[in-house]
Amino acid sequence: MVPVSDGPTITTIAERAGVSIASVSRVLNGLPTRENTVRRVLSAAEELGYVPNSVARSLKSRRTNQVAFAMADIGNPVYLAMIREIQPVLKAAGYRLVLHSTDADVADEIDVLRGLGERYVDGLIMIPLRVSEAHLKAVEAARAPVVIIGSVPDGTRVDNIRADSRTGVRLALDHLHSLGRRRIGFVNGPLDTVPGSARSTAYAEALTALGLPYDENLVEVGDFYRAEGAAAVSRLLARAPDLDAIMCANDLIALGALEVLRRAGRRVPEDVAVAGMDDIDMAAAAWPALTSVSLGSAERGRAAAELLLDRLGNGEREPRVVTVPPRLVVRASTTGEETP
Repeated sequence: MVPVSDGPTITTIAERAGVSIASVSRVLNGLPTRENTVRRVLSAAEELGYVPNSVARSLKSRRTNQVAFAMADIGNPVYLAMIREIQPVLKAAGYRLVLHSTDADVADEIDVLRGLGERYVDGLIMIPLRVSEAHLKAVEAARAPVVIIGSVPDGTRVDNIRADSRTGVRLALDHLHSLGRRRIGFVNGPLDTVPGSARSTAYAEALTALGLPYDENLVEVGDFYRAEGAAAVSRLLARAPDLDAIMCANDLIALGALEVLRRAGRRVPEDVAVAGMDDIDMAAAAWPALTSVSLGSAERGRAAAELLLDRLGNGEREPRVVTVPPRLVVRASTTGEETP
């Protein structure tokens, strides 16, 4: 018999349950663990007088009062803007927010979806950069409510919050064209991602609508990060020194573009106008302040949280699709002066 005169510890619980100390720690901290292990640990802990009432209630009710948000990069300002809206909505409803950074790894995202069967959270908000057939199958088989932020194929039976980045690109190119820019370069992220594919198509469509030719020399593909974006802009500028504007697929790329142009002695916007997408906080603080297309990051986060709560309260309703419209925010990087 395990002595408990000094009070139960995770060591004594592990011995009583016949599992490792690490397993006990994972269960008591609410981390994903096999259901059989959860039962054994909580049973042993309860026998030893260790189980907090909240954990016991969770086991009995099958509710954790936790919701997970899985994103590619927890440091990305777009996701931070979403978190600032998701958390208070969930908190007001009695839920805690659990964050998970996937590094845009498809296998990790699918593991998160499959792990919902372990009931470590009551629901999941996910924003995958790539949407594969495996994603769609995992969403369909998910054992807890899921909301996807980002485009998924029409007909997918999941609550879905979308940005209209194709219209957003068109707003930016219309703006640059109205300023007399005709050699408009485009720096994109990976084309196998949902935003990269949509924005590539939108750029070509916008040029056609404006009567401008599509020139491959004006297009460069990098990644959605500042350093990789700067490298892509350097390649583009070396290949097309006569460009007079650069449309960037997100603001991090655009901030890299401002650095590259400054080092190259090119004035912004006199020589080259620069526009980005997402309207992150750093866009307004850049020098010059960055013209950007807001894709409603905060609005998408809030809508996702509200849709998930609605699903938790009404699991039988039909899936909903919510599209947040884009908005062009004009600043000095295209006009040379702030627009109120």
